[in-house]
Amino acid sequence: MPGTDLDLLIEAAREAGRIASRFAGTAQVWDKPDGAGPVTEADLAVNDMLERELRDARPDYGWLSEESADNADRQSTDRVFIIDPIDGTRSFIEGSNTWAHSLAIAEQGRITAAVVFLPMRDKLYHSAEGMGAFLNGNEISPSERGDLIGAHVLAARPILESHHWQSDVPDMKRSHRPSLAYRTALVAEGRYDAMLTLRPTWEWDIAAGDLILREAGAATSDRYGDPLRFNNPDPRVPGIVAGGSRVHRELTQALANKGDAPRL
Repeated sequence: MPGTDLDLLIEAAREAGRIASRFAGTAQVWDKPDGAGPVTEADLAVNDMLERELRDARPDYGWLSEESADNADRQSTDRVFIIDPIDGTRSFIEGSNTWAHSLAIAEQGRITAAVVFLPMRDKLYHSAEGMGAFLNGNEISPSERGDLIGAHVLAARPILESHHWQSDVPDMKRSHRPSLAYRTALVAEGRYDAMLTLRPTWEWDIAAGDLILREAGAATSDRYGDPLRFNNPDPRVPGIVAGGSRVHRELTQALANKGDAPRL
């Protein structure tokens, strides 16, 4: 049995990759109720394995996963797994290689161990609190860019709408990746200067990335600049903004404040 929480997550993520890869191009797909998006038999198979293996290894930890019914009992545990079995399900269905497994452990609202694994790219990002952040065993660090103007930012197209900003929309270069977990990891390794999403965001999409970003040396917050906290009764946070410290500061200062920002 793996010794540390991080060892446990790494082993589980690699097994998740083996399971999901077997379904590539053949997985049955269903639509979730209420327009919540697609789910595949790969999502469910990975979720079943993760819940069984992780909870057997840590029976006193709570459980929060995109593909499991939520249980309020997680609120009474000191530690909780926060899991997205496949982040970027649409990409998985389309045969892309940019989907990821996102596994994290939260303790008293903060993430203490995290893995983001892209099996089709053989990219495993991992971090434990106080230990730095790594990609395939090599330490990573974020961009040191000091100016938001011209920054290369990962975000969806609606971010360019003027009502999200206190004044003019910053002159940024925008790119996109469908997996939020992968977006956080790309910023943590310095491939992009920042990432942001302004809509209410499920914890399982960003929990692992939050720790990987912070341990790499990046700054993270919700869209209003407040610290991210996890294992909330409603497992959503008001967006995420992440990047090198100076670009992050400029982004949060430029975004519309709580009184002015639209609630998406």
